[in-house]
Amino acid sequence: MQTNLADFIKGTAEGREAEEILRACVHCGFCTATCPTYQVLGDELDGPRGRIYLIKQVLEGAQPTRKTQLHLDRCLTCRNCETTCPSGVRYGRLVDIGRRVVDSMVPRPAADRVRRTMLKEALPRKWLFTPAYRTGKAVRGVLPASLQAKLPDTAPVGQWPQRTHARKMLLLDGCVQPAMSPNINAAAARVLDAVGVELVVAPRAGCCGALRFHLNDQDAGLDDMRRNIDAWWPYVNDVEAIVMTASGCGVTVKEYGHLLAHDEAYAHKARAISDLAVDLSELMPQFEAQLAELVRERPAGRVAYHPPCTLQHGQQIRGKVEGVLRAAGVEVTLCADSHLCCGSAGTYSVLHPEIANELRDRKLANLEAERPARIVSANIGCITHLQSGTATPVEHWIELLDRALG
Repeated sequence: MQTNLADFIKGTAEGREAEEILRACVHCGFCTATCPTYQVLGDELDGPRGRIYLIKQVLEGAQPTRKTQLHLDRCLTCRNCETTCPSGVRYGRLVDIGRRVVDSMVPRPAADRVRRTMLKEALPRKWLFTPAYRTGKAVRGVLPASLQAKLPDTAPVGQWPQRTHARKMLLLDGCVQPAMSPNINAAAARVLDAVGVELVVAPRAGCCGALRFHLNDQDAGLDDMRRNIDAWWPYVNDVEAIVMTASGCGVTVKEYGHLLAHDEAYAHKARAISDLAVDLSELMPQFEAQLAELVRERPAGRVAYHPPCTLQHGQQIRGKVEGVLRAAGVEVTLCADSHLCCGSAGTYSVLHPEIANELRDRKLANLEAERPARIVSANIGCITHLQSGTATPVEHWIELLDRALG
């Protein structure tokens, strides 16, 4: 694809990166076939190829409109198109650049600004989100159905292990997960404790930065990343890895090195942190033999696994969760179209509920066609979103494994 960038971005770091990505695209259209929003809306401009053209036009000097902004907003950033693309186009990074440029040129409607500000200011701050979430749970019965769906029942939290081990790893506690599903991290700590690994939480670490970065407050998102690097840095020589139990956080932390590459004070540290980051599913296969011996009660019934987009497309990790669960005696299946997004996509289900719920219902129809006793996933957003549309229990796969180990 030929490009002729406008003076405002030509020669900048973002401009050079965008130009490289644009020139890799051969507009074959393979990406369109696997784009969830194109499947729902049927509009070329709501697929990756159309959005690439929109971004190209803006970067070459065309004036964007509210319609341009909306087409970019409606992208889930699921990155299924990156998995499909034969040319290796890094679409996810291009759409981040395009959204930032368009938002600098197109004012948002007041209601949209208020929603986005509330999300980016409240969700990443545990001290603000946790009491708000608990208040919402307390008055859940009087809230609209759409809000009740965002407040699922919370699984009981078991004890955090107290033993120490020679093998130590950091755990990203996260921002919304400790309030919405605190048992996930506790279950991960118990399972790893059983195989001789101690999980450590750095008190000052918080949101991975994805929430604000993808709500187009990119400077604030980068500040969240720097805060985490500062919180983790004193531990890096004493731990083997930084473990992510939410795949949405994992894909972001693995990109710290790239996103902060132009920050002289943090570039080296960011690369080191990214190199240490592992998703929980990457870590567990080495313990399969131990887990098989430790299982006390094989889970009854079939389990349907939904692999999050941030795991299978963002991190390119496939087959790990299924292997670990099968080693523990779990009958686990993938559904038809398991590569497609469930519609959660961070804050997407709040900002674009109609599209998100359509994708959720399609995903649940495929998952429940497997007649599972329960559904498991690897990201808090997917778990909460799927649970809002079904009576079948939905949980993190590590919670299932934790119960199997007793």
